[in-house]
Amino acid sequence: MFPPRAKWAVASAALAAAVYVALWIGWTSPWNWIVDVDTSTLATGYRLAAEHPAWVGTWDAICTLFSPFVFRVVAVGVIVHAFIRKNWRPAVFLLLAVELSGPLTVLAKWVGDRPRPDTAMVAASSTSFPSGHAVGVMASVLAFAVVLAPYVRADLRRVLAVAGVLVVVAVGVGRVALNVHHASDVVAGWALGYLWVLVCLPVIRPLERTRSEAGTPAVPDSER
Repeated sequence: MFPPRAKWAVASAALAAAVYVALWIGWTSPWNWIVDVDTSTLATGYRLAAEHPAWVGTWDAICTLFSPFVFRVVAVGVIVHAFIRKNWRPAVFLLLAVELSGPLTVLAKWVGDRPRPDTAMVAASSTSFPSGHAVGVMASVLAFAVVLAPYVRADLRRVLAVAGVLVVVAVGVGRVALNVHHASDVVAGWALGYLWVLVCLPVIRPLERTRSEAGTPAVPDSER
């Protein structure tokens, strides 16, 4: 039998996959409620940009500062350090979850093949579904949380968790605010990024699951 955590992971992965597929079907069909949400959020962003001169620059700065590219550059340094320290599992996990979320996004965009909104306020390449920023940032934040959690005090974990949520939400909102993505693109990107981390999670978690089932707490990096 699966331990409770494994059951929860499987259930949440199934839910994330269902959300992604539903949004894909929803915009291609199209479903009226998705069209309404996408249209209204784009219109709101466009109107606020016209009313506030700093709108575009502010959101573009946020999306650039916390872009998937920045997270992947940071991840390279962590991966190299982990390999030097012979922490194989964290290194491979970050390589898969963070770095390979890029090719995953390219493939998903190629399959989705949704045009960008006509009202985009900044330049953006490739197609629109799913949001590459949403995929990459969600995957990166979750992956770093998994790797760093054993080394962070419980009270600080809560602070970092809130910060991570704010970053993920801010970047997703920013892509819609700039009209480079529909809201459904962003939510689908979050779902895919979350699902991808869950798929990669067994790389770093199998030893911990084995020990927990035996009644012995796992020790971070004890496989070294």
